[in-house]
Amino acid sequence: MSLPSNLHPDEASPPWLNKGDNSWQLTAATLVGLQSVPGLVILYGSIVKKKWAVNSAFMALYAFAAVLICWVGWGYRMSFGDKFIPFLGMPNVSLDAQYLIDRAFLGYLPNATMIYFQFVFAAITLILIAGALLGRMNFLAWMLFVPLWVTFSYTITAYSIWCPGGWLAKRGLIDYSGGYVIHLSSGVAGFTAAYWVGPRTTRDRERFPPNNILLMLAGAGLLWMGWTGFNGGDPYTVSTDASLAVLNTHVCTATSLLTWLILDYIFFGKPSVVGATQGMITGLVCITPAAGVVQGWAAILMGMMSGSIPWYTMMVLHKKVWFLKQVDDTMAVFHTHAVAGSLGGILTGVFAVPKFNRLFYMVTDWQHYIGLFYGFHDGRTTAGFRQLGVQLLGILFVVFVHATMTSIICLLISLVVPLRLSEEALQTGDDAIHGEEAYALWGDGDRYESKHNSVYEENARPPSTKGDDDCFKTFWGNLISRPRV
Repeated sequence: MSLPSNLHPDEASPPWLNKGDNSWQLTAATLVGLQSVPGLVILYGSIVKKKWAVNSAFMALYAFAAVLICWVGWGYRMSFGDKFIPFLGMPNVSLDAQYLIDRAFLGYLPNATMIYFQFVFAAITLILIAGALLGRMNFLAWMLFVPLWVTFSYTITAYSIWCPGGWLAKRGLIDYSGGYVIHLSSGVAGFTAAYWVGPRTTRDRERFPPNNILLMLAGAGLLWMGWTGFNGGDPYTVSTDASLAVLNTHVCTATSLLTWLILDYIFFGKPSVVGATQGMITGLVCITPAAGVVQGWAAILMGMMSGSIPWYTMMVLHKKVWFLKQVDDTMAVFHTHAVAGSLGGILTGVFAVPKFNRLFYMVTDWQHYIGLFYGFHDGRTTAGFRQLGVQLLGILFVVFVHATMTSIICLLISLVVPLRLSEEALQTGDDAIHGEEAYALWGDGDRYESKHNSVYEENARPPSTKGDDDCFKTFWGNLISRPRV
């Protein structure tokens, strides 16, 4: 029986290429990319104080672009290439035409697809780190931090955990889609960098209201829905395991959001929208290392724990532990990513189902991937404890690598440029840093037009003598009283 003409192998579709897998992989990668641009660009730009909206959004956009150049230049081969040292691949360019169309190290995909897919994960890691630094980091220092960190910190954990030749991969660490490589890494690195950069102004730390909660929810929605590609793309094939990962992701996330919301209601008397968004994020993070290797009931339990344990560390423990109070982590990345990512990694070591691991890893020695719960159930207690031990070892490794490398990188950058903005820039915000502001019409329109980026001469604009509230009322009064056409 002959194949349909569109399935015949040819020069552009070699026999090893699976068109369905390749199509889904490109789609999944784009979904993850949309989580960052525009997802986190919108989320960061709207969840911060108005004077930091442009800077916060642009930190995310810059990181996305900068990581791509580093990734194709050397980062991908350092993370997934030939072994250089036990925890790092050989640096090399990933732009050779023949290399790009050759088969990738896993799946029925070309290297070009794999490079794109892995890039969006590297990019979102840096953008998550930015969340801990919003509202005070020198943008020039951030421009230096991004390429240095993705080169000397991200690649180490990516190679060790995700590359088949990595030492933790060989030990059997289960990190389905980045609970360790993305979330624990960004949480630890963000918290460490926040320590070295220093805090926001006292006024901003005391009061930092979102400038647009509706836009914040739009960014959060893109983040949530984009996680379909984040976890659904990691089997590198269109499989039943990919479908399981997608459903578990959304079940855990919804459970976590509702758990956080209920706790806010019980202890603070109001259902916080920002709090619900945090609960959504912790659920997404917690399920990530386990998405395709646990059952649905385990996803619900993980959601309940991811909506309560990070809530406790953020709302209660953070206010009691002296060291935590000294570090100004703007978006609470330590709690939403480091704590939730570690929690997910540990629970993966408890709930991982041997059969699902066989579906995911598709290797002959899949038997050593077993959660502690199933170790007790199947009479393989030693294997279950071993798996949990490997998961804990992975947490210690990631924390050590990123705390160390992030500190070194920050100290080196501080020798060249200040990590923190000047006091004058901290008081002004976006206009002092970029010469641009997020909202042209708000209060006194003339005063909020940037003097650094205007087609008009500064002296040509008469200064307003009205207060912000008066101008605001005048603007809306003129708008309402204008005759309708």
